Amino acid sequence: MKYKNAQEILPDRLLKELQQYVSGETIYVPNAQEKKQWGEASGARNYYKKRNEQIRGEFRNGCSIEELADEYNLSVDSIRKIVY
Repeated sequence: MKYKNAQEILPDRLLKELQQYVSGETIYVPNAQEKKQWGEASGARNYYKKRNEQIRGEFRNGCSIEELADEYNLSVDSIRKIVY
């Protein structure tokens, strides 16, 4: 991350206002873009959504919780949380 001198990029009145809160310190200014939710960037969110839909569908078609746990390598409690 490259540091910039606030005196070079901020207007004087904004710099003076900022100096009332922090002076001589390094601060981080976050990006203005909205933060993505968990798994959106990597595709994990969609993967688990589809997997859980498959599990619910198989459960509705008569597959037992124990069978689903073995098939998807999940605990019985995890399967219960998904189907109920």
